[in-house]
Amino acid sequence: MQTLSVIHPEAKIGTNVTIEPFSVIHADVEIGDGTWIGSNVTIYPGARIGKNVRIFPGAVISAIPQDLKFGGETTTAEIGDNTTIRECVTVNRGTADKLKTVIGQNCLIMAYVHVAHDCQIGNHCILANAVQLAGHVIMDDYAIIGGSSAVHQFAHIGRHVMISGGSLVRKDVPPFTKAGREPLSYAGINSIGLRRREFSDEQVAEIQETYRYIYQKGLNNQEALTQIEEHIPASAYRDEIINFVRDSERGIMKG
Repeated sequence: MQTLSVIHPEAKIGTNVTIEPFSVIHADVEIGDGTWIGSNVTIYPGARIGKNVRIFPGAVISAIPQDLKFGGETTTAEIGDNTTIRECVTVNRGTADKLKTVIGQNCLIMAYVHVAHDCQIGNHCILANAVQLAGHVIMDDYAIIGGSSAVHQFAHIGRHVMISGGSLVRKDVPPFTKAGREPLSYAGINSIGLRRREFSDEQVAEIQETYRYIYQKGLNNQEALTQIEEHIPASAYRDEIINFVRDSERGIMKG
């Protein structure tokens, strides 16, 4: 650790942690073993940072929420092991709703991203430069959002999704899909990403056939789900799609 940084004596710092000059670590902060904190990083109370995390200069972690309803309650901002936080990222801590903001393990959060209060980001997710997440957003594992996209509060982005850069995400984005255009619309399934993650050709075909009912047969969502259950044998991926659409509170993106 560098002597030119300011570290509160009550902060819990693991072994082999590097904290570069001019960074400030407040009380009620926990930093796991092997983590690197670049210069000019500010880590506020409530931060829970895992092992082997890298946080680049200018990032601000666990600042209070930008929410007028926030009443000073004790909440956290949690960052999982092996995640990279690039320059000038801001991650706000939670509110009384979920009490925590979470970024999972093995994520890449690129420069100038904002992760608002109560967001729940899964493992292996990528947020490209200047993505802006409003409060309460849920991102499931392996989701990717292109640069300069903005995500509406309470939106849900499913597993293995790829969203085009510059998108405005106002609706939920079902798992395994690609999304683009304005308004945000279905652009096929993320077949390249799925195959990179060792989905078989049969699994990719099953997912594609499921989405034909939802987006390409002129059915409303309830009709599509009924047809899927009648014509496609039950499987983990089929049922994941059905449950996502059925449980969507904001409604899913357009076809």
